[in-house]
Amino acid sequence: MANSIFRNAMNRMVKARERQVSRYVNGALLSLDNETLKNLGTSREELRRKGATPCIF
Repeated sequence: MANSIFRNAMNRMVKARERQVSRYVNGALLSLDNETLKNLGTSREELRRKGATPCIF
């Protein structure tokens, strides 16, 4: 039982971190121009819909 509690906590932590990284990457992608985004197979609207955190460089 103890293993399942720790495994469940770890899985939730990993999923939360994956969502955070996804928002960060989407924010970085939003700094690219529309042509580059099109070549990558995405659009600004799609990235905004998925959620984005501003990336400051």
